[in-house]
Amino acid sequence: MKILVCLSVVPDTTTKITFTDNDTKFNTTGVTWIMNPYDEMALTRALELTEQHTGSVTAITVGLADTEAVIRKALAVGATEAVRVNAAPIDAFQVASEIASYASTANFDLIFTGRESIDYNGGLVAGLLAEMLNLPSVNVVTKIDVNDSVAKLERDIDGGREVLECSLPLVLSAQKEFAEPRIPNMRGIMAARTKPLSIIEPAAANTITFAKFELPKAKQGVKMINADNAGALIELLHNEAKVI
Repeated sequence: MKILVCLSVVPDTTTKITFTDNDTKFNTTGVTWIMNPYDEMALTRALELTEQHTGSVTAITVGLADTEAVIRKALAVGATEAVRVNAAPIDAFQVASEIASYASTANFDLIFTGRESIDYNGGLVAGLLAEMLNLPSVNVVTKIDVNDSVAKLERDIDGGREVLECSLPLVLSAQKEFAEPRIPNMRGIMAARTKPLSIIEPAAANTITFAKFELPKAKQGVKMINADNAGALIELLHNEAKVI
């Protein structure tokens, strides 16, 4: 079984967000970078499946050289090899296009992504990737088991849980409960130094630029209205909040 796991390198959740160059670029000064948590779950489950059925796990990311420390964590927890597309990730379409270009050259049985990256929260890459590769896709999966060439999948839906079966190959995005992320041990860290990390050039030049980033407005203080003063509440909702 060959599994491709798509990884995003994202700012730690405690990062203070600021912008530079007239609010057109994210300020990376002092930022701690981590593996996207949903991708980390996908990676762990991919490793479990290959340990159960034998096979290989390839981790891929679209990023510049400063992402390699995070990618080597994937090798340290057990990935067979890693691939870095040498381009700064700009948007979901560009990332999916670069991964699809690589994936089309190999016969992967499964392609895993996280449900979304915790920086942009777009949740688009899995669907775009499946369309580009002409493969079926299942979103926000909480459980997967594989028997021969058929995957049995579970995911939460409104009011319950859906159980699906799908023939391989397929693309899926991992939701919480998919797996418990692994912590690399010393043996894995040492082994990661000798595992291949290939660097490939992007398939296409990026043509996207951002006009401007803006932070959301600061939260305002809560106004408390007495329960018996409905008139004041209605006035505030109408004249100040302008929601009625």
